Amino acid sequence: MSTLRFRTSVEINNINPYVLVTAAQAEQLRQGWRKPMPVSVRIKGESDTTCRINMMPVGDGSFYLYLNGEARKASNTKVGDTISLEVEFDEAYKSGPVDPMPPWFSEALEKNPHAMQAWNDLIPSLKKEFLRYFARLKSPEAQARNAQQALHVLSGNDGRFLARSWHEGRANEGKRHE
Repeated sequence: MSTLRFRTSVEINNINPYVLVTAAQAEQLRQGWRKPMPVSVRIKGESDTTCRINMMPVGDGSFYLYLNGEARKASNTKVGDTISLEVEFDEAYKSGPVDPMPPWFSEALEKNPHAMQAWNDLIPSLKKEFLRYFARLKSPEAQARNAQQALHVLSGNDGRFLARSWHEGRANEGKRHE
């Protein structure tokens, strides 16, 4: 396995701190990769911090390596710092839903084949967003209300859910493109 070692500055994209991995550097990790690239990253700040991250493609062969707050805090780095990195392709890392599928939503999906198909077609990050939101719902009333709204929009109907306007075909915008 190839380890990419380099020094770079932590930049900011809107509100997201990142380092840019050039197309030539990305090719050293995995040739021809164009989708989010799973990597293991060692940030050498005041202490060595290793984390697993998906680098996000820019579109020209380069990637954004976003540094979350936990990684920056553990390595004592901030925007503008010059840091040393060791990056390796991480075949075993699969980012996906962290929160489990609640039984009340799973049961509702099983009763609605159209919504189930739309759910299966959603990209992992959107599924993760749904499940993160559902995990914080406490009352049975809130769970039922949100399950009904989720099924409504996943079925292709107009509506608002997760601070988004959903309309005919919108559920398909979050589809995987394989």
